[in-house]
Amino acid sequence: MTNQYAAWTALGGDPALLPAVSAVGRAGPLPSRLPVRELARACVGACALAAAELGARRSGCAEVPGVRVDDGAVAAAFHSERLLQVDGRPPVVFAPLSRFWRTADGWVRTHANYPHHRVRLLGALGLPPDATVPEVADRLAGRSATEVEETVYRAGGLAVALRTPARWAPHEQAAEVAARPLVERERLAAAPPRVLPPLDPAAAPLLPAAGLRVLDLTRVLAGPVATRTLALLGADVLRLDAPGLPELPDQHADTGFGKRSATLDLGADRDTFEELLASADVVVTGYRPGALDRFGLSPRALAERRPGLVVAQVSAWGAYGPWAGRRGFDSLVQVATGIAATEGTAAEPGALPAQALDHGTGYLLAAAVLRAVTEQSYDGHARGVRLALARTAHWLTREVRPEPAADDAPYPAPDTWLAETDSRLGRLRHALPPVSFTGGPTNWSRPPVPWGTDPATWD
Repeated sequence: MTNQYAAWTALGGDPALLPAVSAVGRAGPLPSRLPVRELARACVGACALAAAELGARRSGCAEVPGVRVDDGAVAAAFHSERLLQVDGRPPVVFAPLSRFWRTADGWVRTHANYPHHRVRLLGALGLPPDATVPEVADRLAGRSATEVEETVYRAGGLAVALRTPARWAPHEQAAEVAARPLVERERLAAAPPRVLPPLDPAAAPLLPAAGLRVLDLTRVLAGPVATRTLALLGADVLRLDAPGLPELPDQHADTGFGKRSATLDLGADRDTFEELLASADVVVTGYRPGALDRFGLSPRALAERRPGLVVAQVSAWGAYGPWAGRRGFDSLVQVATGIAATEGTAAEPGALPAQALDHGTGYLLAAAVLRAVTEQSYDGHARGVRLALARTAHWLTREVRPEPAADDAPYPAPDTWLAETDSRLGRLRHALPPVSFTGGPTNWSRPPVPWGTDPATWD
């Protein structure tokens, strides 16, 4: 079974469509011990095929447009947050306290990019808010990694002990993750088939998601990658953030292409949210499982209020097991699941060459939404789709297979797949989208805007 077959069938796709996918292999991008290039290629290929399938159905074409996956474009896109430049300034990717630390018995990795996560981390360690890297290192050196993990978790911060694959495998969370499919799909409630306005097959570009309204309740990085992809394909994407929880500027710029950005207090302004939901087609959430339920935003509650809705969820650890309620990011999932140990050395842990769990899961999430809309067009029902970074990690470490190619083309560095765009943020250098099919879009229709710029209304 090929990796592309595994990704596509996990989405419920018809294997008969797979011959539409062709790949341009390149030697050099995404170098790693694990088959990251193959995972990235399969995720992007599945997303492009889902877009081509929906485009064919809406334009009345008997054949699905050809899909082309170029390893170079994929590698650039998987580094998009690192390649972004604003007026020539490189991005801020990781804060000083987001890093590996030696402990008394191994290593721990922390995540403190957001100010509130930094405060919680330092508070858990009994350090002042202005503590320095040497002070944190000194405090951690005398503690065990798992003690740090649990202490920081209880304080609402983010720290994960380094585990080898052998140590992660018997963990209860690992067992729960391994028992789930790569893409969880379900029917939430009965609804008639979705009537999709037809697309002109001669229109250029072909936008399979045109007319879909997407409420984007996500934060770094997998969820915003998914909604950025839906925006590329023509969806009207409105990102909503809590007024007191601003996004990191560079990450918001990188994932904001094609979208509008608004703030909304879900607790105080429910009427506005309900007005948005009343004409939404898709809701995408990227918060911890259950975190939004108190606002009536569980998948089934949403589907009851908006028949025919597609609800897409992404989380770090999955909506099951003892870690279901824990916060997490790509870098931390790599540490827990043995990836950092595999990619490292005897002297220190390593990391994947890109935030591949985030990006790969993001493209699969977008593909799952597109496939759900296609299925709705002939079978109805509100639909739920759910992915987890930890499950993508399991796929990478246990199931994705190396696919060496004797005819790999040269890799001329990322510049080939970068573009420059003027925006209200400044002159942006950014990665071009890797999702490519015959007649499809090659860039976003609008640049990103500053966080919270737009009103919380549909166009």
